[in-house]
Amino acid sequence: MTTITSSSGKAETVAVRRTESSDAQQICKLISPATVAVFGRVNVIHLLEKANLAVTLNTTKNQILAHAAFLDHPIGDLVDQASWEEFLQAHFDGSKFTPLNTLFLHLFVAQSSFSTGSAKEIVRTVFSAITELEYICLLTPYRSCLEPALVGIFEPMPCVKEGVQCAAFVCHRHNYCPRLHVRIARVEDHDDLTVLLPEQTKALAGSYGPYFLAELIEAQDEMNHVAVCENEGTAVGFMSVSGDINLELLNQCFELGPFNGLLKENPVDQTVDPGQTSMDKPTEEDTEAAESQNHLLKSESKEVFQIHDADRAEKGSESSRASCDMSETKPIRAGTKDCAGSSMGSEQAQSSNAFCIQLFAIDKRFEVRSVDFLPYVFRLFPERDFCIISVPKLAPEFPLLQIFLRAVPHRSSSLPQELYIFHRSGLLKTMQVRVPVCDDMAAIQRLVQKLNLHRAVVEDLDTFFKARRDPDGTPVQAFVAEAEGQVVGIVIIRNEQDIEYIRANYNIENFVYFSHYQREEHGQLCHFTLNPIFQHYAKHFLKEVLRLAHKSCLYYPVYPPYYRQRNASANSVTGVLNCMVPVRPRRQIIYPLEELDINAPSTLITREQVPYALNHINRKLTMEPKVSINARIVVVGASDVGLAFLETLAFCPHLRFNNLTLISTHGLPGSHSNDGTCFLTTSHCYSERDHALLSLRSWVSVVTGKMTAIIRASKHVEVSGGRIVPYDHLILCTGQQYQIPCPTGIDISKWSSMDQVPAQPRHKRYTGHVPSNFFTLNDQHDCAQASRWLLDNFVKQEGNAVVYGDSTDVYSCVEMLLCLGVRGSRIHVVHTLADKPTSCFQNPAVDQAVRNALQNKEVNVHHNCLLAQLNDGQHPEPLKAVSFTTDGPPLRLECAVFFSFSYKGVDFDAFKAINDACLVFDGHLVIDTTFYTNDCTIRAAGPLTKFARRYHADQRSYANFNSKEVGQELASVLLPFFDPTLEAPANPTPDLDHLIPTYTQPKTEGGRLPGGYSYLHIRKPCLYTSTAPSVAKPGRELVTGRVETGNYFHLQFNSQGLVEGITCLFLKPLPVSNYICLYGKHQLLLNRLYERFDEDLVHDFYSYFRERWCMALFHDRFADFEQEVRQIMESTKVQLDQDSVSIPKLAEMIVDGTWEVPVDPSLYLNQIFEQSEGPQALKRSVLDYLKYNKYHLPMYAQPGLL
Repeated sequence: MTTITSSSGKAETVAVRRTESSDAQQICKLISPATVAVFGRVNVIHLLEKANLAVTLNTTKNQILAHAAFLDHPIGDLVDQASWEEFLQAHFDGSKFTPLNTLFLHLFVAQSSFSTGSAKEIVRTVFSAITELEYICLLTPYRSCLEPALVGIFEPMPCVKEGVQCAAFVCHRHNYCPRLHVRIARVEDHDDLTVLLPEQTKALAGSYGPYFLAELIEAQDEMNHVAVCENEGTAVGFMSVSGDINLELLNQCFELGPFNGLLKENPVDQTVDPGQTSMDKPTEEDTEAAESQNHLLKSESKEVFQIHDADRAEKGSESSRASCDMSETKPIRAGTKDCAGSSMGSEQAQSSNAFCIQLFAIDKRFEVRSVDFLPYVFRLFPERDFCIISVPKLAPEFPLLQIFLRAVPHRSSSLPQELYIFHRSGLLKTMQVRVPVCDDMAAIQRLVQKLNLHRAVVEDLDTFFKARRDPDGTPVQAFVAEAEGQVVGIVIIRNEQDIEYIRANYNIENFVYFSHYQREEHGQLCHFTLNPIFQHYAKHFLKEVLRLAHKSCLYYPVYPPYYRQRNASANSVTGVLNCMVPVRPRRQIIYPLEELDINAPSTLITREQVPYALNHINRKLTMEPKVSINARIVVVGASDVGLAFLETLAFCPHLRFNNLTLISTHGLPGSHSNDGTCFLTTSHCYSERDHALLSLRSWVSVVTGKMTAIIRASKHVEVSGGRIVPYDHLILCTGQQYQIPCPTGIDISKWSSMDQVPAQPRHKRYTGHVPSNFFTLNDQHDCAQASRWLLDNFVKQEGNAVVYGDSTDVYSCVEMLLCLGVRGSRIHVVHTLADKPTSCFQNPAVDQAVRNALQNKEVNVHHNCLLAQLNDGQHPEPLKAVSFTTDGPPLRLECAVFFSFSYKGVDFDAFKAINDACLVFDGHLVIDTTFYTNDCTIRAAGPLTKFARRYHADQRSYANFNSKEVGQELASVLLPFFDPTLEAPANPTPDLDHLIPTYTQPKTEGGRLPGGYSYLHIRKPCLYTSTAPSVAKPGRELVTGRVETGNYFHLQFNSQGLVEGITCLFLKPLPVSNYICLYGKHQLLLNRLYERFDEDLVHDFYSYFRERWCMALFHDRFADFEQEVRQIMESTKVQLDQDSVSIPKLAEMIVDGTWEVPVDPSLYLNQIFEQSEGPQALKRSVLDYLKYNKYHLPMYAQPGLL
């Protein structure tokens, strides 16, 4: 916040922020004739879409005082946007203007009384925000005078050529945000510097004495220096640098191979390309000029050009993120330790090539100018090329780090710090982006030679040189980045041909308004490679590509790992992902295409494609920084809750989580194709396609194994195999898994039905040998293994399959066995002792249909059985027979394979780790309402957990809630600790702390059942477990079809007429996502379903919900439309006598009796609403919704269509 003063002397507190599209209306009101005279007629929305940077000044009351928009090319049609440099050089004294240091003002508007102060504040903010920016230019074809606010800021450019048909003006950085003067520190700076870091000074003084800062300044020598930056003679920042570095530790903890281990090149090992010309060492320049260095890494002799390969860039490589334990953390400064102790090869002939920043502080007013230190400190170490800095992982990112490159930690590292690296060549301001020529081919090949996909890059570049088009005719463009005559980066793009598909299948409209873009402005990023030295210029590189290619948007697809088509694989060089934003996929309507016929959406939208995750960048995003978060967030368990939590964090467009780790027994789901091995029912939270569309592997490191211990003191998790994973925040989402049942040990040959089963724990842990043909299936990996084993060892042989349990997974497993070709007579379904009166289907019709199907398939079914022995008490390998006690004669079955679905519980290894860590475990892991355990760094959610007893909610279980919604809620609790746009959560009051959170999304279960049925059950999230007493459901039930004919459809409505339960049993695949949308809808919204059903107009709900009228109900934006309609209803005013009240207020008055009505209240409210402006507003809203989504909903008539 800052204060500006109007021309009349009025002071106003204002904030400078990025402009949003919702500001357009207020901005338009500020446009005056003087504005049009300079900038011409402006379409504000269009300008905001294309502006690289748009800034707004608003008051504390959110009133806009001023606005400015900046682009990377001049206004209008004065010159082609790709050629403005030549234009300025030819017509003005423009040799100093480059795309890196120049922006162009395209619009400035302000309230007249605040225009001068607003203009200065905006210019000051823009120069502060963009460190490379030196000039703001204004070129206008309208040769009228500038308005007074701009005259005081911009000065005319001198013309060098007659007859120029435009006016040019320039604003210089040094007038509004000058670079800071940097010098050597002096002892007399002590008092000024102490003020900069009072908290740090107190902590350091306790260790090094009260005058450590003065002593540090006095102790400067050749290897230790302290520099200060000053403003108006006062020190406002300081930096302590040292050449003594523990390179051995750094190389142990970080991947420094691409930087030669931060060591000087061994002259014996250097190889020089004969065609490479050496670069002369430049002369020293002052801090305001870019230093031209002779240390730009040569691709022939150093491997800094090695960009991370596709797998590592997509975070598929575990070494890219995960950290491990070290027994001892050493200080990075090695004191007098010689770098010859490094573990790098040939160290005896090598010396350190880096210096480190030990202490750094700067006044917040000047922190964006922190980069001004770097030219000076590099001159203090003229023989060293790298500057490094380590910061605690929990420390918030500061502006200086934004130009440093984050080093990739080793898997064996437990160092609680992040390492950042900067090469002196990164100070170069001469980076140029241009179209490559054939002579660049050799340099480009050297640049990409270390990439896994270097051949694909070279082949596509060759295609560009030969034809400028792909074999399918799609235009291809290529650009190289060049610094000091060397090629340091390459980008290859092609025109995006599937833009309709992208718009329909991804939430790209969260970032762009499609109506303001031409088709040819969309491009697909095929390859991106940039020398790590210049990684901080990655967004500038992309910005230049957009400008030179005349594009506005770039898209980058990431395909699933099992998809091996060449083009998809070639597009996997994703080192640029951190510059882009991930785009969420959209839930799609499952269209009945045959019924819709010509009213179906375009095939460009509905055609099947290989699913891929989409990443995006546009002109607006090229100058929008992300907040980097280095906190180590470790999620244990790839459950739906854990995946939803990771998805929420990964898809925050303005945040970049560098240390997300998932510990999972079988890795990340979706890494392999399912191949139809569906032994288990599904929650429909995540499908194989969903995993491909999200590509969490691009953002999350995966540690494969089981958690075996939590060491709270050192904050790390031990994983099977000896792996150590440190954490700052630990999220436990292991859920519950099917456990191996423990036989009672009863010898059935000596047991009769009159005997009592010996008392024992309800679910005793089995500790014996697990036979190779004994399966407990908990995830897709287990199912795939079981399928392969069955095909190899069972399907074509003899023997019985025993399926033990009483869950829906039992029947899904039986159906899979039947599909694999196993005869029904070989399958034995053994149900456990019934502990609840209802079946697992909670629907008698479905239960009876499944029983009939089992009977028809000759499947043997046994009830009320309890496992007694494996192999009659002998060694269970291989399992050949199983024995059960029953409420009748004992049961013994020959067994070639055994599937157990008897009960779910917390995995023993997870329980032991939790219990040994002294986390409160009371049957489940105990948490509070904000997911905290008794350790403030450990949270948990899902079926693993229960609420603390103080909430008196023992019967409530997260197993009865939608797991995806729970995971999203868990992420929303954690995000305020990292997201600067969110307020930090306040401690709840004692009353609120006892409120149990509520969830609204339905709980869904579905799968394949015996008889070939597709089964779906959608129900309201329950507050209580199944042991709670059942309550009769008020409302109404509607049923069509019969289970015998395979078209059973059951709808459960509550007393308010809202759908709260759906059960489907169908012989064809179900459009599950469509039916989930029906949950919570009122019967009136379902085309007055009660009336139609009572009039016998609806005979089949499957056909009814395939009709054209209901397609909008299934649209992913229909919920937003409902919310808009609700707002219209609540804001509509009606006239009562002399007062104007809202509809909700009127309804409240009628209920309270303060307003009497002569007729039925509902009829009265309808009549009075019809007389208001509400109906017209609703009509406009409906038409706008249909118009905006017509590519998805062409079956609805719109104005002008008929």
